[in-house]
Amino acid sequence: MNTPKRILNALCIRGFFNFLSDEKYLKLLYYIRMDKKLNLENPTTFNEKLQWLKINDRNSKYIKMVDKYEAKKYISSIIGEEYIIPTLGVWDKFDDINFDSLPNQFVLKCTHDSGGVVIVKDKSKMDFDKARKKIAKSLKKNFYWRGREWPYKRIKPRIIAEEYLVDESGVELKDYKVMCFNGKVKCTFVCSNRKQGLNIDIYDENWNLMPFERLNHPQSGNLIKKPENYDLMVKMAEKLSENIPFLRIDFYNINGKLYVGELTFYPANGMEGFKPETFDEIMGSWLNLPLN
Repeated sequence: MNTPKRILNALCIRGFFNFLSDEKYLKLLYYIRMDKKLNLENPTTFNEKLQWLKINDRNSKYIKMVDKYEAKKYISSIIGEEYIIPTLGVWDKFDDINFDSLPNQFVLKCTHDSGGVVIVKDKSKMDFDKARKKIAKSLKKNFYWRGREWPYKRIKPRIIAEEYLVDESGVELKDYKVMCFNGKVKCTFVCSNRKQGLNIDIYDENWNLMPFERLNHPQSGNLIKKPENYDLMVKMAEKLSENIPFLRIDFYNINGKLYVGELTFYPANGMEGFKPETFDEIMGSWLNLPLN
């Protein structure tokens, strides 16, 4: 990104262009981030089609699905509460949290944004002031304005605490980001090694490693074993994504038990770079847009 685009991008983040309509803003932001014009009249790539869906596919249930608290009820109603990460509490403000009632390890999340997360592995060593500042900053933001992901606009900002989970590594969680196109799983992004900067390996629906990478997030270099409960993961993902043009379902696999982390309609704001770029076109071919 050259200097003028970096400046424009910073102005977008700070809300300087909030006066623009969703369509005009997305065309500007897409040009800044993707270095190409956004074709909304005849979108063909995955990223273009996600921008089209932001503007044209406005099912009110999506608001509940992206709210990290309300989504638990939605997911439970579709596939059962056994797939939900247990919630330890929900609050409007950081100072409302009774930390004495929480276990030694837990995770705090804001319900209305991306990134408002505090991971506590040892409550006795928790930096409360740092956590308070991070959560308070997140609570003030309306995540909609950054990328015009409209379902976030009307979510009530809250804080939830969830159980702290680790997988078989005992160190971190692998994310299995299952990509559903028109209700069918086409590929899975496996995220690992977050402490080293995040690796992403992309597997097709038959668990074959695909020769594509997320830009700036290279493959791990290791073949990841197909989860024994992968077929169940696919089944649950397709139930949750039924009659939805595109939905990403994030799963955690803890000792053979599946948990849904979150539901996402526009990964990376629909401005996700790939290497090679042809993967953007391939995924675009999988996504059939609804008739307007």
